[in-house]
Amino acid sequence: MPLPPYGAARRPEPEILQALARARKLVPLVHCLTASVARELMANVVLALGGSPAMIAADEEIEQFVPLADALVINLGSLSSAGAQSMRRAAALASSLRKPWLFDPAAVGALSLRTELARDLLALRPDIVKGNASEILALAGEDGKGRCADATVEAELALEAAGRVAGRTGRVTMVTGATDYVTDGLRLMSVPGGHPLMSRVTGTGCALGAAAAVFLGAGLPLFRAAVTASAVFAFAGAKAGEEARGPGGFAAAFLDQLYLLGEGS
Repeated sequence: MPLPPYGAARRPEPEILQALARARKLVPLVHCLTASVARELMANVVLALGGSPAMIAADEEIEQFVPLADALVINLGSLSSAGAQSMRRAAALASSLRKPWLFDPAAVGALSLRTELARDLLALRPDIVKGNASEILALAGEDGKGRCADATVEAELALEAAGRVAGRTGRVTMVTGATDYVTDGLRLMSVPGGHPLMSRVTGTGCALGAAAAVFLGAGLPLFRAAVTASAVFAFAGAKAGEEARGPGGFAAAFLDQLYLLGEGS
């Protein structure tokens, strides 16, 4: 398949700016069931892109809140037995309501609770599956050789597995890395860019899922929502890396760049 590069330009493509303008006009409500360590960054990324974040996690409130949200994110990060129950409930409800949702199978493969949960959630056909190469390989039934939530293989080595995962859901798979890839099993798009410091800030990968959910909630088609999120992160990451001296400064600069993206364009 051809791999057209996307998102590495010095100036965002017009369709990226259009997607941002749409999200900021509609202010989609993004419900995140996610890792505790990543909640703050995910919420701030959603806000910077124009969405409204919600971190409603109580199982008793899932059935009330999922119908109110414009998009759902399920991230297996800091998983618990109670959290697994809430995630199953939320995903099933989102699927029955045809509510767009993204699944991030963080650290799947080596640990039994999250691997079994990932299998159940994948059967509910998430609109977007987002993971690093090791996680996507594990979802496809291969040995991803992951180290907790860290990938130990390059994104390019998981492209065939990503296509199989997309085939199982009938939707879209994102493989993250130094270059991100987005596939629906037929099309494959590469998204270069970003900065090495992105891997030194906790929750950046999780926040990419939240960004994609913003665009899902704003009504973008699945493939375009995924590519747009990766392109926005690639552009903002590259710009933030130009001014940051380390991870702390990068995190602040990255949020600023997301917020400023499209302003005055």
